Amino acid sequence: MNRKIIHCDADCFFAALEMRDDVSLRGIPMAVGGDPLRRGVISTCNYEARKFGVRSALASAYAKKLCPELIIVPHNMSKYRLAAQQLKNIFLDYTDVIEPLSLDEAFLDVTGVDHFCGSATLMAKDIRRRVEKEMGITISAGVAPNKFLAKVASDWDKPDGLTVIEPSRIKFFLSQLPVSCIPGVGPQTQRRLGLLDIRLCSDLLPLSEIELTQKFGKFGRRLYAFSRGDDARPVASREYRKSMSVEHTLEQDIPPEHCGTLLLDLHAKLAKRLQALSPLHVINKLFIKIKFMDFTHTTIESRADNLDIDLCQSLFREAWDRHRKPVRLLGVGVRFSGIDQEPSQQQLLLFE
Repeated sequence: MNRKIIHCDADCFFAALEMRDDVSLRGIPMAVGGDPLRRGVISTCNYEARKFGVRSALASAYAKKLCPELIIVPHNMSKYRLAAQQLKNIFLDYTDVIEPLSLDEAFLDVTGVDHFCGSATLMAKDIRRRVEKEMGITISAGVAPNKFLAKVASDWDKPDGLTVIEPSRIKFFLSQLPVSCIPGVGPQTQRRLGLLDIRLCSDLLPLSEIELTQKFGKFGRRLYAFSRGDDARPVASREYRKSMSVEHTLEQDIPPEHCGTLLLDLHAKLAKRLQALSPLHVINKLFIKIKFMDFTHTTIESRADNLDIDLCQSLFREAWDRHRKPVRLLGVGVRFSGIDQEPSQQQLLLFE
């Protein structure tokens, strides 16, 4: 039986909420992010700002250089969490098989659902209508037989779009799809594929799974499957975390010998956040993230069953030795082992 998957993704979520609540922000380049004078980072921006090259994860100061007229609004996380819960409540009226990816994005499995005579397309249309009417923002949606295709479809006609990939149209749709749309194909993999004259998913079809595995390791299996529109991953109804981390961007770059106090502060902050989690979250790795003065960055991790400060300090020294430059950002985090029991009820938060 063909599955029916809907991927919903709010359009410039944080920015959309701010524009909804402040009409003076509409029609001009604006973003939500940190102070450009304090090394802030852009979280999201509207489409007027994107025309200037502004995007998420960009330094706020650099975004202002690209677009001097850019208005940067500080975060209002309580507003965003409330809106995320509103989104979820709407989704729950159609299915309880929901896999959240962030505050504003989720997969919905509506296979076997009776709403609208079982039409996933009509359900997606109704979800988009309700979000705009009840929340005053727009979302883009993709409908397809699996998660990979549904995610690609929701990006196909942004913003405020709906793309449906019926089983009979998969082959045609993939024939025009760039390989860069396959999850995990970054710039480096894209260059390697380009050297093989592979730019579209259809260019992968002549290669066998064995050939792709020989060239790209385990990732070759994904290239083989996704280029043919195959994705057996289920929509996983879960709300537990896979990881948790805290980080701090410094106002001035500092040498490693001055990072000790900051590392202790981050360790204490993370320990406090971990106390609020369900006991089902079992630590199995600890990691340190460093961004250096020239924006190069590195992450190093080690197996651990607790938030060991001695291990944090050891990992920091090892990570710093990789580049040996003044530190711009420092982060501490943990990863959790797989949870096979009943998931916790804590909502996924984007910035924790």
